[in-house]
Amino acid sequence: MSIVVVGTVAFDKISTPFGKSDKIVGGAATFIGLSASQFTDRVNLVSVIGDDFPTDFLEGLKQRNINLDGLQIKPGEKSFFWEGKYHYDMNSRDTLDTQLNVLADFEPVLPESYKDCDFLMLGNLAPVVQLKVIDQLAVRPKLVVLDTMNFWMDSAMDDLKKVIAKVDVIAINDEEARQLSGEYSLVRAARKILAMGPKYIVIKKGENGALLIDDKSMFFSPALPLEDVMDPTGAGDTFAGGFIGYLANSRDISFENMKRAVVVGSAMASFTVEKFGTERLLNLSEADIDERIQLFVDLVDFDILLVD
Repeated sequence: MSIVVVGTVAFDKISTPFGKSDKIVGGAATFIGLSASQFTDRVNLVSVIGDDFPTDFLEGLKQRNINLDGLQIKPGEKSFFWEGKYHYDMNSRDTLDTQLNVLADFEPVLPESYKDCDFLMLGNLAPVVQLKVIDQLAVRPKLVVLDTMNFWMDSAMDDLKKVIAKVDVIAINDEEARQLSGEYSLVRAARKILAMGPKYIVIKKGENGALLIDDKSMFFSPALPLEDVMDPTGAGDTFAGGFIGYLANSRDISFENMKRAVVVGSAMASFTVEKFGTERLLNLSEADIDERIQLFVDLVDFDILLVD
């Protein structure tokens, strides 16, 4: 089944306590697309870049069956750029530089071949841009997933609530869930957010795993303890790509299958943090993914004898 992925294709420059990168390729749509393409060969990307973006990387995306018909290339303009520095806990970071460049006036245009997609993944962008994408669809997709962040809660809450009302799944971190709901308890926060329109909420907790909640059930997936954590940039987007890619491949959007998708998303995210940028995702084999998912299964698989 086809997936439309909307988000940034960009440059990052990253510093962590364990290393630093020069200017490298990043962006939400890049991570989502690379992750989802491991499970389905019908990933359609919507984004914008300048003519400074490396053509060899674009060719690499095409070779992974990522359709770039919806990628706008603006001659004479520069691609979006973000520079950040992570603290020792790798959960908090400082933004050192943000250059919107082509993203400042981005007007998404969906090719006709995109408009009847089965799955829509709205990566982190301005809510007004996400709404414009939804409005261009010919029919409602089987599943619409939204990723957003606290910046939009601070600056565009009214538009964000309009988007939230139109999606099936919202994926945010625990801090964002608390801000959006005004509740400290993540369970109470989830209930309030579900009342805004989505059927499901995924609360990403970084190194502490992820929660999947609907109006009746709850599921928790741990994060995999790793020996080497180099760069968490893009981990949440990689999670989203694995999540929606698995669902598209299996064609099953039940809560039970979403539980599996959360584990798959967590497994994919665990690869991203092992290297800077997209490096690890570009060098994954099917065997690597199968082995990593099995590690997650083994992590939580146990027998227990209950005492009468």
